[in-house]
Amino acid sequence: MDLGNFSISLAVKDLAASQAFYAAFGFSPIHGEPSEGWLILQNGDAKIGLFQGMFEDNLLTFNPPDARAVERALLAAGHTPTKRTEGDEGPCHFTIADPDGNPILVDQH
Repeated sequence: MDLGNFSISLAVKDLAASQAFYAAFGFSPIHGEPSEGWLILQNGDAKIGLFQGMFEDNLLTFNPPDARAVERALLAAGHTPTKRTEGDEGPCHFTIADPDGNPILVDQH
């Protein structure tokens, strides 16, 4: 199963303050729209998503080429997503929690 890129998505209180903090670690913006409350930062292969007002909790995030295939594999293994894109066509995203309640976002771009 190809899970694609991995990043952590952080629910932040102040996008600009968080961006400045992670800049000190060498992270630079590569995607995002600060006016919409989000930025994706990168340093080498490491990526961090900063999201203000979008998520309640921090998330592990995977960006597979086919999120529906990942979802089918998880369902076949007995794991049910907590939220998912409606319909069965095109790109999708869903969230699922691991056994300890850690939220995981699977988001196909």
